[in-house]
Amino acid sequence: MKPALKSTLVLVLLAVCGAVAWAAGANPVVGVTGGQIAGRLIPPGGAAFKGIPYAQPPLGTLRWHDPVRVSPWKGVRDAGSFGASCTQQISTWNSQEAQGNQEDCLYLNVWTSEWPAKSPKPVMLWLHGGGNTGGAASVDYFDGTSLSRRGVVLVTINYRLGLFGFFAHPGLTAESPHHSSGNYGLLDQIAALQWVDANIAKFGGDAKNVTVFGQSAGAVDTGYLLASPLSKGLVHRAIQESGPPIRGAAPLAQAEQLGSNFAAAMKAPAGGIDAVKFLRSLPAAELQKAAVAARGESGPPMGPLLDGHVLPASAALIFATGHQLPVPLIIGNNAREQGGPNSQEALKKAIAGNFGADASKAEEFYGVANGGNGKDDPLYGPAAIQFSADTRYRCGAVAEAIWHSDRKLPVYEYQFDPAIAGRPATQHSAELPFVFGNLLPGGFLGGPFGEAHRKISNDIQEYWTNFAKNGDPNGGSLPAWPKFDAAARAYLEFTDNGPVAKEGLRRAICDLYIDALKQDLASR
Repeated sequence: MKPALKSTLVLVLLAVCGAVAWAAGANPVVGVTGGQIAGRLIPPGGAAFKGIPYAQPPLGTLRWHDPVRVSPWKGVRDAGSFGASCTQQISTWNSQEAQGNQEDCLYLNVWTSEWPAKSPKPVMLWLHGGGNTGGAASVDYFDGTSLSRRGVVLVTINYRLGLFGFFAHPGLTAESPHHSSGNYGLLDQIAALQWVDANIAKFGGDAKNVTVFGQSAGAVDTGYLLASPLSKGLVHRAIQESGPPIRGAAPLAQAEQLGSNFAAAMKAPAGGIDAVKFLRSLPAAELQKAAVAARGESGPPMGPLLDGHVLPASAALIFATGHQLPVPLIIGNNAREQGGPNSQEALKKAIAGNFGADASKAEEFYGVANGGNGKDDPLYGPAAIQFSADTRYRCGAVAEAIWHSDRKLPVYEYQFDPAIAGRPATQHSAELPFVFGNLLPGGFLGGPFGEAHRKISNDIQEYWTNFAKNGDPNGGSLPAWPKFDAAARAYLEFTDNGPVAKEGLRRAICDLYIDALKQDLASR
């Protein structure tokens, strides 16, 4: 071969190899509602797409409006970084989530372990917690890489919060074709599910197998979605971590009155439509500051309400009468969750409010009857913390599990005991690093973590993704997780030494709670 020809061939080969190398490292591009997006490859073979708009920015006249389908864009939109979190107050717990928060926040993120996809995979859509007033999907402990590698396509979303997510007002009700207002945050979640239904096949996800899972307010909202007729066909399984939707949603008329009071305090003109127009003209920061200052029984609506559209009745009543979505369910809580009443007097008052005619029996259970100082428990903590976990989380979850299983639907209950490394006891949110497989060395839910923690994380990720695949968390070499029924009330306890099957979680106090709940529902 002539030297000149040989040199030419070498240059051609180098150019071809270079082109192949560039193609292999190029950003993955996919077409979705609105246009094309470019994500990022994740070695050894996955991909992530972040900051995907699933609705138009809720600005101007779209503030306090149902989410609207995204407008098309030209070219390829970069999907390599998270979108902004939704407007919220910055506190200690959400300092990471709240950075750069703004109204333009309706974005979601997708992770898949296989790119390009070879076969449809179950979808898991995550709803973050934060009391429906804070939080975001764009934090390190919600990174979806680890969970997606268990054979699912993972979606995390932002949704409107607080005043911007749940404000009700007669003027908003008047302009609504549904004759309702509030619950914009829940409508965002439904819009994200509709986006998943229309687009997730492009990422290798199965739109007919979608598990909604969430923690705290995200778990409560998951329960509301199960109770909403608007979710039909969009949700096929559900996981609720520390959040049964048993109490707390105000009627629309009450929420409208609170909204009118807030508008008047903001010096809005009289009249529903004029007041709404004025409030929409105010800066988000000004409204947020005023709403937080007024927060309380007389403040504006800041959470889900019975609007007659998204929620036609209380979730507890819908579950109790068997009208919720007929899907498999995992539900549970942590051994300890959050602090309770800060005095014996406050505790006894709260017991009376929650247990009604059975309050004296509940006082005996917690050890505060007849001047008692309360019974401590090595796992569940002081009486006030026990009460808080029982009435806000644990016993409501048992009630929901009973109602759901009464419909012959698969239910699996759990309790999570392990504390985050270096902390004295388990707490609200403690399971999150384990569920997502992000055992980080620092931060809000940081370690240090050891091999035992990684084993717990592996188990819970396997249970969760097995459930997403089959509607049953069991499989492989995992300890058997028995199905829940109203008689035995079987549950799985995640302990420091591994999962253990047990029965009758806090049965004595939960029976009292459920009796009081039934009486409350009967009086409505």
